[in-house]
Amino acid sequence: MPTNFVPILVGAGSGQAHSGDFGQGGGVRATDDGRWVRRRNVELFLVLAAVAVSAAADASAELALHGTLPGSFTEVCGGLGAVALVAHLVVRRWARYADPLILPIVVVLTGLGLAMIHRLDMTYSVVDGGGIDRADAAPEAPAQLEWTVIAVVCFAVALVVVKHHRMLQRYTYLTMAGSLVLLMAPAFFPAVNGAKRWILIGPFSLEPDEFAKIGMIVFFAGYLMANRDALVLVGRRVWGVSLPRMRDLGPLLVVWAVCLLVLVVEVDLGTSLIVFGIFILMLYIATERVGWVVVGLLLAVVGGGAVGATSSHVGARVTAWLHPMDAFLPHPTVTQQPAEALFSLAHGGILGTGLGQGQPWLIGSAGRSDWVLAGFAEELGTAGVMALLTLYLLLAHRGWRAAVTLTDPFGKLLAAGLGCVVVLQVFVVAGGVIGLLPETGKALPYLSQGGSSAVANWLLAALLIKLSDAAGRTESRPAPNPAETLTISTAEIRAAGGGGLAV
Repeated sequence: MPTNFVPILVGAGSGQAHSGDFGQGGGVRATDDGRWVRRRNVELFLVLAAVAVSAAADASAELALHGTLPGSFTEVCGGLGAVALVAHLVVRRWARYADPLILPIVVVLTGLGLAMIHRLDMTYSVVDGGGIDRADAAPEAPAQLEWTVIAVVCFAVALVVVKHHRMLQRYTYLTMAGSLVLLMAPAFFPAVNGAKRWILIGPFSLEPDEFAKIGMIVFFAGYLMANRDALVLVGRRVWGVSLPRMRDLGPLLVVWAVCLLVLVVEVDLGTSLIVFGIFILMLYIATERVGWVVVGLLLAVVGGGAVGATSSHVGARVTAWLHPMDAFLPHPTVTQQPAEALFSLAHGGILGTGLGQGQPWLIGSAGRSDWVLAGFAEELGTAGVMALLTLYLLLAHRGWRAAVTLTDPFGKLLAAGLGCVVVLQVFVVAGGVIGLLPETGKALPYLSQGGSSAVANWLLAALLIKLSDAAGRTESRPAPNPAETLTISTAEIRAAGGGGLAV
């Protein structure tokens, strides 16, 4: 269209196209009622299928180990189904245009995690009965199921309270301050297994970095939206690479310094990698400047190398990664878990031994840490692990799809960042299990045991659903009606008496 022509929307169609950004039903075609009903019905069917898959996995392990199902099997599976159904009803009421795949993926991953934790609990009890002392003897599946219920309650509250994702934009710097406090708080509490990742209050423990990563994504989305032009348009070229100004490097240096402090003081390699990685990825998404990635990688290499050379705990993990079989020397200097995980991968082969028919309990703390993925690798095989990784990738993809559909920059960056953190955390954890990266001790979302991880990742799912709901509403807005669109030239505007009007 020539630049001296302006399309003007008139009539009711224009008002409909831009109303209801923060409401539940405004700006949506009346004929799309059937569309959201179909989405929610598809979600309900997939949620029930996810519960059935989880129940089948638990039944398979029970039958393999005991030859019969316990009397509580129906109650446990019914409880999981009820929790999943409540989550679906909340989505149906408060996020009716949301993507129908997000909730079923979260439910099936949570259910499979509960099944594997229960399977390992059963074996630990038998092993302890044989006189082998193990710290993992106490069953964790009941507590994890309780945490799942709490996580779903928090999920429901988040969907009800957060009317629209742009509400979070108001608290950009508040979420940054809260996230930094959460990241640094464990430094004042005792270390557990060589790392300070927990806030310990009596018998209770909280892993605050699980919540801090979500707050940091909200901050990054708000900051990058407000400062994108300065980050994109200003800078200088060095050796063919566009580098940002020093004043714009400030936030990057602050995040780098915080990650180093977390790594040095708390010896938390996983959190440092995830937080810094999120920032670099979101910087690139917002600016499309390779210079930011180059600077970020250089800072990561310099900082990581310096800490690895000075921290004995991080150095031990790197040594175990490079030389896992040293655990079987006469005088071992590394932990056995990396080598045991590799043996599980080899034993499982392509199709696995079957749930309940492997020996994942030989991996130290498999049911209480990120090593649970090695248990899946042994009993479900490489095919099963690839299916789990595909589910994670599909979950991230739904976030990226919402980012492409949304029209506001904050929503785009927030959805993209949440999708990236899912992939990044899975990459860090799975890479440590298969020997691609040093082991970090981070929990695998939804699959690993841990109350903080369960609650935080269900909250992440709630944000993804809220963002996809806004994206669905955007898709459902009526297109401009050609009969109500009037195209006139600037000359006609001036002739009608609007000569002083700037167009």
